[in-house]
Amino acid sequence: MNARGFATGRWLLGFVAALSAACATPQATVPSGAIIVGVRTGPNNLDPRLGSDETSERVAQLVFNSLLTIGPDLRPGPMLAERMDNPDPLTYIVTLRRGVKFHDGHEFTAKDVVFTYGQMIDPSSVSPAKGAYSSLESVKALDDYRVEFKLKEPFSAFPIQLAGPPKIVPAGAGPDFGQHPIGTGPYKFVRYAVDDQVVLAAFADYFDGPPKNSGIVIRVLPDDTMRGLELRKGSIDVVVNDLPPDIVHQLESDNFHIAKSPGLDYSYIGLNMLDPVLKNVRVRHAIGYAIDRHAIVDYLRRGLARPATGLIPSQAWAYEPDIFQFTYDPNRARQLLDEAGYKDPDGDGPLPRLQLSLKVGNAEEVRLQATVIQQQLRDVGIDVDVRSYEFATMYADVIKGNFQMFGLQWVGGAMADPDILRRVFYSTQTPPAGFNRGHYDNPEVDRLLDLAGAAKTEAERKKYYGAAQKIIAEDAPYISIWNRTNVAIARPIITGLHLNATSDFVALKDVIKTRL
Repeated sequence: MNARGFATGRWLLGFVAALSAACATPQATVPSGAIIVGVRTGPNNLDPRLGSDETSERVAQLVFNSLLTIGPDLRPGPMLAERMDNPDPLTYIVTLRRGVKFHDGHEFTAKDVVFTYGQMIDPSSVSPAKGAYSSLESVKALDDYRVEFKLKEPFSAFPIQLAGPPKIVPAGAGPDFGQHPIGTGPYKFVRYAVDDQVVLAAFADYFDGPPKNSGIVIRVLPDDTMRGLELRKGSIDVVVNDLPPDIVHQLESDNFHIAKSPGLDYSYIGLNMLDPVLKNVRVRHAIGYAIDRHAIVDYLRRGLARPATGLIPSQAWAYEPDIFQFTYDPNRARQLLDEAGYKDPDGDGPLPRLQLSLKVGNAEEVRLQATVIQQQLRDVGIDVDVRSYEFATMYADVIKGNFQMFGLQWVGGAMADPDILRRVFYSTQTPPAGFNRGHYDNPEVDRLLDLAGAAKTEAERKKYYGAAQKIIAEDAPYISIWNRTNVAIARPIITGLHLNATSDFVALKDVIKTRL
């Protein structure tokens, strides 16, 4: 299959054909000086305790803060927490910044921290983030600016949890909080027109300095080509990681500002380990050997990625390079299918060895990749029925375990700490407790992850996480595809654009329109 021709031709024809019509559309009214950001999907929930999709997290990055933040070295650093002490293996004491204000003017104190994290250990809580806090026994205020976290057992990855969801909400935030969220972040919530736009205004009293712009408007543009067209005609100002590589390539040759960084986002095929076909490791390995990652990266993604080796990215301190990795080897894939009992029924004829289904979202970029993978698997005798759904529908099926194979991405800072291995691959972390959606179960992996969690030094953690990564790679509950190269592309009138490894939207507070 000519991946380059297939990807490039289809994207560029649609891009060019729609340009003149799109440019005739009047520009939407937005707050003066606001930065307009185009995204693929609308947020599912603006309550940071509940929103787990990418756009909800992006809004949360602008409206809220965490106690800690993920630094350039992917280790936790101060944010709302001024410092953290660890007087014994079961105790962490967090000292809070003073003078931090919520958007309604009231002061952030320890009671807000206790309220937020208390919900993570509340059995009645439905927060998808609570699985990260299974080791947390209690949280209490020592005074207005100090909070004590008590653990059930030693858990050295605990600090990084305080950099992730949930972000801090004010004490007493009720079930309707997502309709008008109030945080401590650089932007205040103004309104959300469902599946249209989220409007945020700059918060002048932000503790880390006010934004350099008047606000952020997040515009929902589900069609990939339309986002490129809207950027070209000036109806949006910035797109971060939400343009297909072919459109990025076209805009790069024009006078647009481009920012890039090696990213963490991880594309993979998830496999249902309870499925009677896929529970056979030979079949899983056959799928891995049949996929040509380098072709996908070089042609479909135009080099804006690197082949992935596993869930832990190469930038992370706990990354284990010495693990099993799939090469592109169709003959080996066919041999493994023979060994698994799926013989070729008709030699060079059209009949498949077996049939599987692959569920993906309906974004064009995602469907194109699924189509390439479908063809590569067909070449070794696996007939794949690719089923494309609106993202929320597809994601709901994944959570329920209603799939054989699915294609998704882990995004942003989720992979900054190797404890993500526990959330995704520990046997008891199946939904809703965690993200083990394929029901992977290996007692030795569980044991190693327990040892890593209880380890006292980073060197010990690295040893145990490395050993777990080696086993997981051999077991292949995920088929790794690529890690993204982060790309933000902006109109020429935009300055201050930069990206970090997590492509955190909070960087937008430094972006300025040089003229209107």
